[in-house]
Amino acid sequence: MLCSFAFLRRCIRFDADDFYKNEKDGESMNLLFIGDIVGKGGRRAVKELVPDIKREYNCSFCIANAENTAGGGGINAKCIKDIFPDFVDVITLGDHVWDQKEFENEINNFPNVVRPANLSKKQPGKGYGIYRNPGGGELAVVNLQGKVFMRESAYCPFETVDEILKTIPPNIKTVIVDFHAEATSEKAAMAHYLDGKVTAVLGTHTHVQTADAKILPGNTAFISDVGMVGAEYSVLGREVKSVINKFVTGMPKRLPVYEKDIRLDAVILSYSYETGKAISIKNISVHNVGNNSLN
Repeated sequence: MLCSFAFLRRCIRFDADDFYKNEKDGESMNLLFIGDIVGKGGRRAVKELVPDIKREYNCSFCIANAENTAGGGGINAKCIKDIFPDFVDVITLGDHVWDQKEFENEINNFPNVVRPANLSKKQPGKGYGIYRNPGGGELAVVNLQGKVFMRESAYCPFETVDEILKTIPPNIKTVIVDFHAEATSEKAAMAHYLDGKVTAVLGTHTHVQTADAKILPGNTAFISDVGMVGAEYSVLGREVKSVINKFVTGMPKRLPVYEKDIRLDAVILSYSYETGKAISIKNISVHNVGNNSLN
């Protein structure tokens, strides 16, 4: 059963009126960016809620980080087809990109999927792409991975993004960067480094939505972490008891994904499609999708 949007609006942390105005004035567009999708429950929440969110807030394009969609670790062709293209326009990834072994042979079949650009060039896939926005114009989507406290080795994301920006045609004014990183300091540094050069630097990876969404002086939008699409009463989308047991005993344990009472975290980004400058960024969080009730 699809959740009533009358209830949904009570769960979203801001008023949509400003976004109606932005879309109607003919100068700006709205984009939906969804935090890390966790497991089957996360994919279900995306399918149930994204159409109404896009319609309510006049979002003509949707990007989602989906590196945890396959059982909570990695992604595969089946998971991509579950949410793309009906619900999500571009999928970004992160340090779990190769957790599903078959995906290295699948990724090149999906041009709308981007993996961290600062991984080895010998790895399959691509780190950025340019896509047509159905609402008008084109935009570039760049995926980067942080180095601080991350388990996988990666090249310098700052040098990598500099090289990417040189290759993006000058007529592409809108550039969205998904910076998949652990340290908030590294994310903030990247945002200030790219301020005025890109439309938005949106952090992913920690699964916890932060309260620092802002427009920087150079008109670049930033948030340290968009959050996740995962169980509200969980530890980053995992079953609570299993995670506690691992911490208490120190023993390696399987951490099952908890698939109930899903929370969808995202941001609504409003930007000028003529200049690529961000106008506003607001975080949203929708709760209790799994049992078809919203508080």
